[in-house]
Amino acid sequence: MTSSPESAESTPTGAPLAGVRVLDLTRLLPGPLGTMHLADLGADVLKIEDTGAGDYASPAVRALVNRNKRAIRIDLKHPEGVATLLRLCRQADVLVEGFRPGVMQRLGVGYEAVAAVNPRIVYCSISGFGQAGPLRDSPGHDLNYAALAGVAEQIGNAAGPALSNLPVADLLGGTMTAVAGILAALFDAARTGRGRHVDIAMADGVLAHAVLPLAGLHQHGKVPQIGHSALTGALACYGFYRTADGRQVAVGALEPKFWEALCRRLERPDLVPLHRSGDAATEESVRAALAALFGAQPLAHWRELFRDGAGCVTPVLRIDETLAHPHFRARGMRIAADDAASPQLGCPIKMTGFEPSAPRPAPRAGEHTDEILRQAGLDAPAVAALRAAGAIG
Repeated sequence: MTSSPESAESTPTGAPLAGVRVLDLTRLLPGPLGTMHLADLGADVLKIEDTGAGDYASPAVRALVNRNKRAIRIDLKHPEGVATLLRLCRQADVLVEGFRPGVMQRLGVGYEAVAAVNPRIVYCSISGFGQAGPLRDSPGHDLNYAALAGVAEQIGNAAGPALSNLPVADLLGGTMTAVAGILAALFDAARTGRGRHVDIAMADGVLAHAVLPLAGLHQHGKVPQIGHSALTGALACYGFYRTADGRQVAVGALEPKFWEALCRRLERPDLVPLHRSGDAATEESVRAALAALFGAQPLAHWRELFRDGAGCVTPVLRIDETLAHPHFRARGMRIAADDAASPQLGCPIKMTGFEPSAPRPAPRAGEHTDEILRQAGLDAPAVAALRAAGAIG
């Protein structure tokens, strides 16, 4: 594993990935967010962008998924740029890329070329449909991967699939599946001295978590119809209810003890025996009763009444309200940034002996190019020559 004085100075005490160097060639959301999780845990992540447009994520997204990284610009279409990346690979533990299958090979920095200069490296490729298979070259976005994986059909209500601002295929199928694969391969490389090519398809990753739809198929011989299964609208005890001020509460009283607590808190003990009745008409009757109750008071009333979480009732919050919530503040999930109006989301992984340090802001494209190349053994004239040749930015 590799570390540098500059990166070590900013690594939090007890960081589990201290000394791990990651080359991040990804763009937009799934890859950058995954490598940011690694950076939060202490890895020295180098964000590598081309000398042109670079990462074309919006400035707001870029700021939120690239903290704690250093940045370098390399033109991989230039022979000296390829040589520069391979030089960095010799001192790296992980490389993550998100190009279409075959692009890295055509550039001369595919897994075989990189493993030839560093057999220990973990090389992770994130794509929509994977490095092999009939759809490997097909373009797509989150909704395409979720749709083909049979997951989009299960999100929404009886009217049909819903579009979400939390792209499940990108984040679950891409980000978190890639992080798991990288960490597993890193663990193995530490034991064996050999890296691996980790092939992450976002469609695979989201499909692998479609447990409940498949369980319904196994149990009933058919796929659960959206709006007619326990978690998609069939039960009055599990759903969203509008309040008097147009806000909503979430009710998740699936278990009898929570349903009883809910009914008693609402002063409707007569509803207790009607829990999960199995009868559609009864469920609609109970749903109407709950809708009338919750619709009679504003959200603030219900937040106060259920502040202890009784009955599994919580307010449906906006992200700004969530970041102000005392629970998430206590958990360190809101991180103040240099710009007080632009807070960061905290590291969700808590463990003993490790406390994340104050985050470094997302770097400007190429901000650390000279520093990184100096650590790689290039002197100032060599760096200047690369820049003059257009191999670096």
